[in-house]
Amino acid sequence: MIYNPGSTKQSLMDYDEEWQHNDLWPNGSYSNGSSSGAWETPLSQLLDEILKIVVPITMFCTMVSLGCTMQWSKIKDHMKRPRGMMLAAGAQFGIMPLSAFVLAKAFKLEPLPAVAVLICGCCPGGTLSNMLTLPIQGDMNLSIVMTSCSSVLALAMMPLLLYVYCQGFPGLVGLVPYGRIILGLVLTIVPCTIGILITHFRPQWTRTTSKIILGVLTVAILLIVAAAVTTVGKHILLEMSPSLIAIGSLMPLIGFILGYGLAALFKLNESSRRTISIETGCQNIQLAHAILKLGFPPGVIGNLSIFPFVYILFQLIEAGVLILVSRCYQRYKTKHKAAAEELFQPTDAYIGVEVVREHSPEC
Repeated sequence: MIYNPGSTKQSLMDYDEEWQHNDLWPNGSYSNGSSSGAWETPLSQLLDEILKIVVPITMFCTMVSLGCTMQWSKIKDHMKRPRGMMLAAGAQFGIMPLSAFVLAKAFKLEPLPAVAVLICGCCPGGTLSNMLTLPIQGDMNLSIVMTSCSSVLALAMMPLLLYVYCQGFPGLVGLVPYGRIILGLVLTIVPCTIGILITHFRPQWTRTTSKIILGVLTVAILLIVAAAVTTVGKHILLEMSPSLIAIGSLMPLIGFILGYGLAALFKLNESSRRTISIETGCQNIQLAHAILKLGFPPGVIGNLSIFPFVYILFQLIEAGVLILVSRCYQRYKTKHKAAAEELFQPTDAYIGVEVVREHSPEC
């Protein structure tokens, strides 16, 4: 199961030649008509600098809020009985890289587009899955534990998976951003711990803290999405091939479905199934973007560096649909259960008859 370029060896030779020609792209300034520099306007560069500051702060605040919904006793239970964690890790590093590989082969992608897809598929889970687990009514404790474990495992699994699936590209394994993975792990564990401590020592603050932070988060996400669409949205539509757009839409959907199916196969409870579904379908796209943007010359990777934006866009859209469907189903289920209980509830007259029977003498 190795992506072998086969008949495209010449493109690999061109890739290696330009990779080694550092004088072609000093300071990352090299660009051509198909390079990512074609869409990097001063506005997009300013947005990039702002996001470097805003996103970590927003993520930190979000994880504090999510930490307020967690309980240390339940976290310990998941660690003592790690069946859900093991299933999630298997789905994360088994289903998604294999799905990326199969889709790349099915759509007959050229080597470089295939590498962009495979890098996204090999990334661990990120904070997006934690943010989506709350509205879909999953197990928040399991989600945080799973994200932390997948980040730790990614330190070894990402190089291994990239080696297995991308052997046609020497040097790719060395591009795994260990520093960013460790930073992501810290940005998950530390703020969640703060949230847990707030819940433990100041439980009266929990509701207020969650409301304030989630309100700020909603505004921040809307502003970030609007800014991103304004600066690079048209380039995604104009410059991404239909095959890449199709793959970007199919990968998270496959992860959501197979993750849920795997959890159902092992008879986990409903909240755990939804959690593993979200964790499987959501990758840490920031890592993928970092590898593509920093690890490849702009003249080589071109506009493929914006493929992660396509991927995360479909993650959000499809997860939003799942959340809506789940909420509607839960509401219908609650109403149906209440109606059934009301239908079979004994009436006053029936209760009176039963009381008379109990106290009446036997014939």
